[in-house]
Amino acid sequence: MDGVIVDTEPLHRKAYFKTFNQLGIDVSEELYTSFTGASTKRVCETLIHQFNLSQTFEEIAEIKRAHFKDYFYHDEEFDLISGVRELIQHYYENEITLILASSATMITINMVFEKFELEKYFSGKISGADLKESKPHPEIFLKAAEMAHEPIENCMVIEDSTNGILAAHHANIFCAAYKSLHTHNQDYSLANIIVSDYTELEVDKISKFF
Repeated sequence: MDGVIVDTEPLHRKAYFKTFNQLGIDVSEELYTSFTGASTKRVCETLIHQFNLSQTFEEIAEIKRAHFKDYFYHDEEFDLISGVRELIQHYYENEITLILASSATMITINMVFEKFELEKYFSGKISGADLKESKPHPEIFLKAAEMAHEPIENCMVIEDSTNGILAAHHANIFCAAYKSLHTHNQDYSLANIIVSDYTELEVDKISKFF
């Protein structure tokens, strides 16, 4: 979802820096960059240790979550990634089964689906937070194929991250890598195709691969 349907990273950044200000700490760009891909718990525990904070990680995480939720619903720049709604509608109209398989929590997934009215297009949703393994392990995409009631040779994963592409590769599922302005320092070498415009993934253009 993140990086393919929406890009929440700018919201997380704003929420974190507002939290830092509230805590009265000065977090450098270098330190913030080191948090990339880390869980909220790990970020909060690092801050507590580095700045000798009296708050618990739960208290800091709650402050950050509140700011994130506020930005999620009120930030005017936050929107779906360009072209993705049209692609989702295109697949839906062509009777392609859509399953959302994301590392995000189900709470965040449902927030995105509600805000952008995506629920009717998808036959299922899977949160990696509820699974035993995380990407690059293939579990999430194997479960998505199972949920779609389709053999893996009929499936396609759309991903923008190294770990997601690896997970699709390990599942032996055809992977389309979406390379956008929002995506940085990711390895697309194991993807079957690389696109930068969602019109490239319309049914008539990808049917030759299946």
